[in-house]
Amino acid sequence: MGGMCQDNTAALWAGAPDAACREGGFESPPGPREAFEVIVKRHMKDAYLIALGLVGNREDALELSQEAFFRAYQHYDTLQSKGKFFPWFYQILRNLCFSHLRKRRIRRASSLDDTQFGGPEPAGADCFEPDAIAERNEAKDRIWKAMSRLDDKHREVILLRHFRNMSYDEMAKVLFCNRGTVTSRLFYARQQLKEILDEERGAPDAEGDDGEPEKGGQMS
Repeated sequence: MGGMCQDNTAALWAGAPDAACREGGFESPPGPREAFEVIVKRHMKDAYLIALGLVGNREDALELSQEAFFRAYQHYDTLQSKGKFFPWFYQILRNLCFSHLRKRRIRRASSLDDTQFGGPEPAGADCFEPDAIAERNEAKDRIWKAMSRLDDKHREVILLRHFRNMSYDEMAKVLFCNRGTVTSRLFYARQQLKEILDEERGAPDAEGDDGEPEKGGQMS
């Protein structure tokens, strides 16, 4: 989780054609496909890690992030401001992840019903896998397991704030809501996470010195 949290998210907020030209090494403005390839290279790691944090499975995260880029490319010409690529792209990615989570819950519920009547056990790939996100560490595993019990939107704000190091304003941009909504949602998410962690004996305290989980994925 440490390496995941050290990634710099500042590059997410750029996306202008001149930046694509510089990063791609083009002497003249690149074509639409070449410009989009530069954008993909710039954002693909962050997209994958965000998807991984939301769905908790490596294979699903890779597939969902790739699908999000494919859909973004299909509709790239509808984006009025290329400099606002990531907030627009993030909506595509989160919608795919949330849809995947809904379908996964339905599959698990159906599998549990089948199990009661002698059917096979639910597939492991349908589970949130803490060890898929962080290197094996008991404290980190407890945190991710606790996060898996949060609802999707509350897990999302914890992920963006404390594991992707986004500011409140950056979160408001990608979530298409105001800063007050972010603050409120994050407050309840932290409160719920602390309650879950407090239920588990030996779990780390979910609050830092300032009354919130420490940034960078560390909760002391």
